[in-house]
Amino acid sequence: MNYFSSNFKLGILGGGQLGKMLLFDTRKFDIQTYVLDPSDEAPCKIACNKFFQGDLMDFETVYNFGKQVDVLTFEIELVNLEALEKLENEGKKVYPSPKTLKLIQNKGIQKQFYYENNIPTAPFEKFSNLDNLKSEIVNQQSAIQLPFVWKCTEFGYDGNGVKIVRSIEDLDNLPNVECIAEQMVPFKNELAVIVCRNPSGEIKTYPVVEMEFHPEANQVEYVICPARIDKKVAEKARAIALNVSEQFNHVGLLAVEMFQTEDDEILVNEVAPRPHNSGHYSIEASYTSQFENHLRAILDLPLGNTDSKAAGIMVNLTGAEGFSGDVIYENIETILGWNGVTPHIYGKKQTRPFRKMGHVTIVNEDINEARRIAEDVKNTIRVISRQ
Repeated sequence: MNYFSSNFKLGILGGGQLGKMLLFDTRKFDIQTYVLDPSDEAPCKIACNKFFQGDLMDFETVYNFGKQVDVLTFEIELVNLEALEKLENEGKKVYPSPKTLKLIQNKGIQKQFYYENNIPTAPFEKFSNLDNLKSEIVNQQSAIQLPFVWKCTEFGYDGNGVKIVRSIEDLDNLPNVECIAEQMVPFKNELAVIVCRNPSGEIKTYPVVEMEFHPEANQVEYVICPARIDKKVAEKARAIALNVSEQFNHVGLLAVEMFQTEDDEILVNEVAPRPHNSGHYSIEASYTSQFENHLRAILDLPLGNTDSKAAGIMVNLTGAEGFSGDVIYENIETILGWNGVTPHIYGKKQTRPFRKMGHVTIVNEDINEARRIAEDVKNTIRVISRQ
């Protein structure tokens, strides 16, 4: 099929910043794009050929949207699975497939999948609701001990739906929904590997990245590529990520988030079957960005070179505490004056505390110098609002 400058239509479910960055590459290749998102102010709206406003969890909306396109992909996992299954059964190409998404969408099912496929992961237990979890912990019927990580199995994202539980009181005010309790693992580093795979089975991994988290918001502050870890540990992480990808039989991008334990074991935390925050550095620092490789993968084209041209660090731009309303990027002109610094603004008009509003990439031959500049960027630019 001729994808370029033709009648071919690519459908994207979700119109957020990931979709917007994906659209940069569809425009580069002149690929027609249709986007569906619930918000009339979605960042994708300015960059696609046709924009549709609608509920991603509604069967009819997703099904009718999917019928209009040739290949369907998504930039968010919270989409109607039944509609995707029906479309695929009718011959529509959906990548990643609903079968893959079904194993990933629910964190309880995802964790069980690791356990059944001998993929190393932290010990966990699944509970039908919070009350069951409380009673088993109080009555010491669970093998999971305090402290542990509580995660709701559905609808969690970016630190929402995740809480570190150090005492029973920490469970108060959490939603009474299906959840997992995951044993806290002492770890040295949080790592991630992005794997891209096309339907023909060609598969590549990006270098291992290291993630530094905000202590309160449970959001990534810095993504550092390459990770500052031993070569053997990096090789092990990439091998495990490849195995995870093969087991899920996914097509497109798969971001595999991992823990490096104190004794250098690698445990899989969770995965995302789409372009991911941990791969944003690749736009400036890699030969082929994660977004271009996602496109190449879902269209079954040869995959691009995943090597880095230089060290890259990504700084998340999130809404400053105490500010809500029309967004202002304070001191953005200052950081634009620095070598190797590129801001990406996502197009969200309203800021609020910890909302992801953009990111900044720092590219440098020297990883330590890049990290120093990243700190300066973090301390200089502020995402605030008009008071």
